[in-house]
Amino acid sequence: MSRLTADDLYLFNEGTHHQLYRKLGCHLGTRKGVAGASFAVWAPDANHVSVIGDFNGWKKGAAELAPRGSSGIWEGFVPGVAKGDAYKYHIGSRHRGYRVDKADPFGIHHETPPRSGSKVWDLEYEWGDAAWMAGRGARAALASPMSIYEVHLGSWRRVPEDRGRSLSYREMAERLPAYAAELGFTHVELLPVMEHPFYGSWGYQTTGYFAPTSRYGTPQDFMYLVDRLHQAGVGVILDWVPSHFPTDEHSLAFFDGTHLYEHADMRQGFHPDWNSYIFNYGRHEVRSFLLSSAFLWLDVYHADGLRVDAVASMLYLDYSRKPGEWIPNRYGGHENLEAVEFLRRFNAAVYERHPDVQTIAEESTAWPMVSRPTWVGGLGFGLKWDMGWMHDTLGYLSRDPVHRRFHHHDLTFRGLYAFTENYCLPLSHDEVVHGKGSLLARMPGDDWQRFANLRVLLAYMFTLPGKKLLFMGAEIAQRAEWSHESSVEWHLLEHAPHQGVQRLVRDLNALMRAAPALHELDCEPAGFEWIDANDSDNSVLTWLRKGREGGDVVVVACNFTPVPRYTYRVGVPRAGRWREVLNTDAAEYGGGGLGNLGGVDAEAVPFHGRAQSLRLLLPPLAVVALRWEAARA
Repeated sequence: MSRLTADDLYLFNEGTHHQLYRKLGCHLGTRKGVAGASFAVWAPDANHVSVIGDFNGWKKGAAELAPRGSSGIWEGFVPGVAKGDAYKYHIGSRHRGYRVDKADPFGIHHETPPRSGSKVWDLEYEWGDAAWMAGRGARAALASPMSIYEVHLGSWRRVPEDRGRSLSYREMAERLPAYAAELGFTHVELLPVMEHPFYGSWGYQTTGYFAPTSRYGTPQDFMYLVDRLHQAGVGVILDWVPSHFPTDEHSLAFFDGTHLYEHADMRQGFHPDWNSYIFNYGRHEVRSFLLSSAFLWLDVYHADGLRVDAVASMLYLDYSRKPGEWIPNRYGGHENLEAVEFLRRFNAAVYERHPDVQTIAEESTAWPMVSRPTWVGGLGFGLKWDMGWMHDTLGYLSRDPVHRRFHHHDLTFRGLYAFTENYCLPLSHDEVVHGKGSLLARMPGDDWQRFANLRVLLAYMFTLPGKKLLFMGAEIAQRAEWSHESSVEWHLLEHAPHQGVQRLVRDLNALMRAAPALHELDCEPAGFEWIDANDSDNSVLTWLRKGREGGDVVVVACNFTPVPRYTYRVGVPRAGRWREVLNTDAAEYGGGGLGNLGGVDAEAVPFHGRAQSLRLLLPPLAVVALRWEAARA
């Protein structure tokens, strides 16, 4: 049983303690031969704190805690506490006679909502992923392929014969790892698993920053899911939400009768978009709390990365606020300097202790150097979601092909900034909710054209520079908009067009992993070169993807119209045979079967400023890719 040392208190109050989950909260053990548990909670403005729970009949004052010097921490040992007992802290504030019962901010397990207590538990587990952990650094490198399957645990697959309930963590462990591995995804990203009272928030209204939601099982059950994913060769990225937290009384809000975790001034401490509180990043103890949360998931749960939600809302004091509704920083600007410093500390600390993971920013503005090192002035993230690419691409593909020629720049604009950050291209859950419809439904035309357009979208994403992310359901061309109350439409796989899209996703993942040109220089300008970015009349884009110098080369041609181009000439950098390694119009994907008969030999016909060229057949609404094989004898 861990006890708080003077060093722990110092680091906590300094804002540099990264493992508070080992010290604060509830820890089973014995004292003087008596079994029970130690409790420790931060409540500096309380005048008394007691632990109430199953072990004392929830009687206030039966288990009083004592203050630890001037640290603001109350601690004590309570005998007779057993694993599985529910408990809360009863806090009496020195302000206005405020009394409240709070869940444990450092609780590692909580009651299942709508119940809101914490549960006495431990984090013992025997892992079986040693081989994965030893080698995951290579998989996290920017030069390695990364294809992320984004999953909402509660609605990936349900059990219709059992009132449509969600799968448990252990049931997911029997299905998800094999499925993700079979389709070739390198990672699974889970929408927030941290405990949250409102299921409809998808986990983004977090109350338990140190506990996986008990809706699907225990902490060990969640560890088992991560373990099985690792054993299947699939990494695990967790959504993490340090940007805001809900106002529920049992949670962090107004914790000890003061605005302890949030700013007291609601112009800084309340988020109008989500009706939630904003962390006070300038408070040392809050930084220790958040950093310790991040490290729990990396240290204890073996997470391979953290995707930080709503970074833009953290960076800007005036985010979603009108004039007069926010307070400028000390220089008169709108940058949240404390949040910037926190994010830099977070990333520096993570990469110092876990250089074999990735941190990923969901950041939707033009804030510079989000994914650049802190020592050159960046925020220090490993990757950043390219929200601009997502917006421009979906806007372009939602148009009738006859109009696309007038919006060609929506696709080529990314070339101006594609390597200013280490980008991940996201087709995430946010693009298939709130009336937007599924990706398939957003495509124009009849059913054949919608499927063809979706195949174009997927192949376009997988052949561009940048890491990839695809939300569940898109890989089978789900027809309905995502609903957290229902399952992915797995029954659609009874139909050939949906089978074809799933087969395409599997083959895209396999190609991306097999061809160094399609991943090795994802984040470097040397890995991409336009062949022709200006053929707006035909709505055709052509480019090269390249591996390390002198290595792998792939030509990509995208035809964004339903008109086949039978003799489309494309300049290439090498003579020899170019094998067709991708054709989204292939019959096996549900296409019409037009193509280049397996490959094309380069001809000594100068084109696009190159001495060699290929004469290609570009199928309608299709992407083709050809990989250089060898020079002709």
